[in-house]
Amino acid sequence: MLRVLIADDHPIVRAGVRSLFAGQADIDVVGEAATGEEAVALARQQHPQVVLCDLRMGEGMDGVATTAALRALEPAPAVVILTTFDRDAEILGAIEAGAAGYVLKDAPPDTIVRAVRDAAAGRLALTPELSARVVEVLRAPRVRLTDRELEVLRLLATGASNPQIAKSLFVTEATVKTHLVHIFGKLGVDTRSRAVAVAQERGIL
Repeated sequence: MLRVLIADDHPIVRAGVRSLFAGQADIDVVGEAATGEEAVALARQQHPQVVLCDLRMGEGMDGVATTAALRALEPAPAVVILTTFDRDAEILGAIEAGAAGYVLKDAPPDTIVRAVRDAAAGRLALTPELSARVVEVLRAPRVRLTDRELEVLRLLATGASNPQIAKSLFVTEATVKTHLVHIFGKLGVDTRSRAVAVAQERGIL
């Protein structure tokens, strides 16, 4: 019997996932957790083979931190992230933390069940589309911005104009323009909105 623990801060989601597995003769839901901390504590007690974990769970540990903590247990359960968020940086963060899979909540039920079985068998549980995106992100060179460039980018993300950024950072507008040129070059973009979007996709913001 495949032992599964469900970790999600929304009771209705946990109930839905539990009902999904109720029709699987080889899967036994051994517990539910509303927080990352609770998931880790339950995993210590119940020894699930797979933990199906939300990415964002309100206060406390998020899905990435929970994944890392679960993977540090002995024995360590496989972790499949089940979430509505599909930003590249979040997918990569979960995989780097040790997640065996990443499935979106709007995926077909059989995809979720298959992901749990794949994870339990030691296989990576990613859809072909997400697998391709992970590979693409890993192949892309890591962007390194200076502290000042990050400050400019964060202000840019608020919609601040060059004069407003200059005033906030106590620098000249010419200096702001120079920082923007460097930021655009490092991110490979040519507009302010694209700079913010790419920075968010890559987890810089």
